[in-house]
Amino acid sequence: MDTELIIKYIEGDGTDSEMVAITNWLDADPENMKEYLALRKLHDITIWQTSPAVKPEQETNGKNYLSRKITFVGIMKYAAILIVAIIVSRFVFPEFKSEHTLAMQSLYVPAGQRAEITLEDGTKVWLNANTTLIFPNQFSGQTREVSISGEGYFEVVSNKLKPFIVKTEKYNIKVWGTKFNVMAYSGYENFETALFEGSVEVLKHGGSKGILIQPDQRIFQKNEKLTIAPITDLNHQLWKDGIISFQDESFAELVNKLRLYFDLKIEVKNNKILNHQYTGKFRTKDGVEHILKVLQLRNKFNYTIDEKTNSITIE
Repeated sequence: MDTELIIKYIEGDGTDSEMVAITNWLDADPENMKEYLALRKLHDITIWQTSPAVKPEQETNGKNYLSRKITFVGIMKYAAILIVAIIVSRFVFPEFKSEHTLAMQSLYVPAGQRAEITLEDGTKVWLNANTTLIFPNQFSGQTREVSISGEGYFEVVSNKLKPFIVKTEKYNIKVWGTKFNVMAYSGYENFETALFEGSVEVLKHGGSKGILIQPDQRIFQKNEKLTIAPITDLNHQLWKDGIISFQDESFAELVNKLRLYFDLKIEVKNNKILNHQYTGKFRTKDGVEHILKVLQLRNKFNYTIDEKTNSITIE
């Protein structure tokens, strides 16, 4: 469903026929209701957003970061700091002799969407589809800590006295001021950090000393061990602009990305095509079926889509 049309429905600005169309769409599938509620939550957050971190003129600039629709990312940028409070804990700072409340926020980006947010310290984060970021409304103490499940690109504001730590399911990433991409979807074996500027230290949970990598290097998990290699495909970061890019990747690797980015169940019964290599680019907003049709031009296979179970079978 057109995201702009859903927003019109939320705001009550749609025509009678548009309202009926949305109502029928909501009744057709429980997944449609989930998408609607996600957009409704973000719309409500926009109304209550009061953070000065986002200036009014940024609404227009933010449209360059569209995924499915421009409005969604515009809402996400306005929701930069105030998303959803999930944990509240209290800290006492002796130097001020007063009590401060630290609220943890949780931001989930649905399948097929992307978001850009600015944290309290000015750090910018781009979030890919099906990603959850947990972060505080203010960074207190000796570190700046966030948690991510999914994929994110970070431009961390430098602070040598207060390192920035990104926690993932498998490892922690410690930085002071840098630009890097992390891919760490919970429940999947994949873990990769690619560094573009500054320095990054990857540590095991509970570890005090980790592995350092340099700019233009990536560190990834292979056979349950961390491996360092040069970055060979800079186009991979184009996901920030709504483009899925791949270079000499197997069909099996492509399918795994489609599962993650579109939150689909994909079963491949045609094992002959799993090792075929592909290089190319797709726009996320064109959808998974368009991608499969293009891939069919290179190697023949058939697929069926079951919308009720949100699954695809490839034969």
